[in-house]
Amino acid sequence: MPFIALESNSFLLVKFLKKIVKFSLVFSAFLILFGGIVLFQIIQDNTEAHIFLERSVPFIGTDIPRMDGIDGAGIKVAVIDTGVDFNHPDLFGFGPEGKVVGGYNFINEGQPPLDTNGHGTQVAGVIAADGQIKGVAPKAKILAYKVSENGEGVSSDLITRAINMAIEDGADIINISLGVNKTNPKIDRAVNNALEKEIFVVTAAGNDGPDSKSIGSPGRNFGAVTVGATYNNLTSSLVATLEVDGKPYTVIPMVGSTQLSEPISGKIIFGGYGKEEELRDLDVKDSILIVERGSDVEGELLYFSIKEKNAVNAGAKALIVYNNQPGIFLGELIHEFMEPGYKPKIPVVSIDREEGLEIKNSLDNGHNATIHLFYNPDFVAHFSSRGPVSPFYIKPELVAPGAYINTTQNNAGYNFTSGTSYAAPHVSGAAALLLQKNPQLHHHEVKSILLTTVEPVSDAYGQEFSVNDAGSGRLDIGNAYNAKLVITPPNFVASISSDNPIIEKEFNLKLIDGTLENLSVNFDGPSFINFAYSLENNILKIKLSVSDNSFGEHEGKIIVNHDDTKYIIPFILHYTPGSVSVSQQNQDLVFDVYHPEEWSFVKISVTNSKDGVVHTTTTTPNKKASIKIYENSIYWIDAKIRVGGNTSSAYNTIQVNTLSPELQNFEVIDIPEKQVTIIAGIVIVVGMIGLIIRKQPI
Repeated sequence: MPFIALESNSFLLVKFLKKIVKFSLVFSAFLILFGGIVLFQIIQDNTEAHIFLERSVPFIGTDIPRMDGIDGAGIKVAVIDTGVDFNHPDLFGFGPEGKVVGGYNFINEGQPPLDTNGHGTQVAGVIAADGQIKGVAPKAKILAYKVSENGEGVSSDLITRAINMAIEDGADIINISLGVNKTNPKIDRAVNNALEKEIFVVTAAGNDGPDSKSIGSPGRNFGAVTVGATYNNLTSSLVATLEVDGKPYTVIPMVGSTQLSEPISGKIIFGGYGKEEELRDLDVKDSILIVERGSDVEGELLYFSIKEKNAVNAGAKALIVYNNQPGIFLGELIHEFMEPGYKPKIPVVSIDREEGLEIKNSLDNGHNATIHLFYNPDFVAHFSSRGPVSPFYIKPELVAPGAYINTTQNNAGYNFTSGTSYAAPHVSGAAALLLQKNPQLHHHEVKSILLTTVEPVSDAYGQEFSVNDAGSGRLDIGNAYNAKLVITPPNFVASISSDNPIIEKEFNLKLIDGTLENLSVNFDGPSFINFAYSLENNILKIKLSVSDNSFGEHEGKIIVNHDDTKYIIPFILHYTPGSVSVSQQNQDLVFDVYHPEEWSFVKISVTNSKDGVVHTTTTTPNKKASIKIYENSIYWIDAKIRVGGNTSSAYNTIQVNTLSPELQNFEVIDIPEKQVTIIAGIVIVVGMIGLIIRKQPI
């Protein structure tokens, strides 16, 4: 049975300890970063804690709908997770009169879906807590589907069953804060089934950032809204920059470091492992010191606090620690083993091994570095999984607060926690508010409003994050609530080639209120992309074209201004030398390949958008390529064209809706690998027996 990793706090901790390259934030680190002892006192004092519990929710603009009495009433949100602690005073009651009006326990059937882990309770609290803390939509109701007991894993079959049951139970929204690291056809088809029933589906991107291509199912699903994580407006949103002779590097501030009033600059010097004896003979006064993590002595515990103290005593102004294994890491200066009375005095940042060694190996010629630490709440959290997942659509679609979120915990408690698991329910709660205000909205219209009314998110250098990191931007419920326009689609990916360097796209503009008189359209993208548009009734037509050979992947935005609201439509444009054309001939997709240079071989992959299943074929210049299809769907074509010793891509899309019902008898059969092996063995044995029988005399 395939298993799915659940984004629980305990699971993130195990990932952090066992596989640091998959950077994950640890809860103990969060508490320390909030201010150590002071924060523990705040958490213990529920009256004072109330001040802190509503930080992420007002930050995304919920005060605006609340002034109009919009609070999620009448909306049911399915939480597919570890269950919900419906004995918590902020989520109290199971049954028609309670907060949790229904659900199902797939782990212990016949028992109520009571959460014994905490993850599902935390997710539900962000959506609809209604007590000492208020969730995004406090009057919304919860359907709790328990698909995991301990938060460590869950089978894809249970997720699929839970989605289908949520449909039957009349859910308006489904929140799935768990996932797998690959495409799962069964889950994707269940999600698509929910979307066809007009249910809004929200999924967490995952916690495997900052690596690219790290989003799995159901976050990979084309129709679901996939959410990454940002910080929030707490003063825990500390980010760092490092430049060495003007070249930027990615660094993470260690827990215990504080913001700087201005950048620190100085000569950068290598100091071994940062031991006292190593620094004694170095002139590191007023320098920025770079050292390696760990020690060269087996068993020696050279804590980051010790390295920092040694650097301070030697006169350094800042400290960089590069990893002793691949990947980046979150370090802690404040910990239980530090010396009594210890307090960090200089900023300390971590850097991955590859970049750290690059800096170290270049120091013979002498270099200067600049470090800055400052707060930036609209910053994509390092743990947040990134796209792309496909060259045909954008993931994640948006980001929301998911770091240092204080929410409901089992046993009537409250708890600071982090993960995209807690970013997703911010979006689910936002959808509940929009559906309460406008019950007639379709799920794709809710998606459009949320995606186009976002706020920008920028990196430590003030540059907006790539759409593969942050989608269209950070959720802003205030903007979404005031939106008078629905733009579909809310984002797009387009492909052009040297033989067809123009793409035209249409957008439907649906008015919720007002007219289209006060509407303007602007383009924000590379200067070599030519942009033109026209407006015909409620259809916005755009044209993108490229006149030079700037082949590659390019990002941009179309900005629509209407009645004091700005709508953002991000796009990715693939500009390729070659192209692949596709046509439908009965049950076959037939392909033609073009390239300005002589090509020798092409591999063509065809993806069914309904479930992510991929079929491939190959062709040569003298061979016609085709693939059979078995259902009406949108199909994505990815051609890898071999020219000389290089390979380039070409893309296309075709929608098939002419297959007759009798041809659409195809059904995905998910056979586990073990059973496949058994079946194959049976086939071989039967074949051998058949051969033996044939050899017997009659």
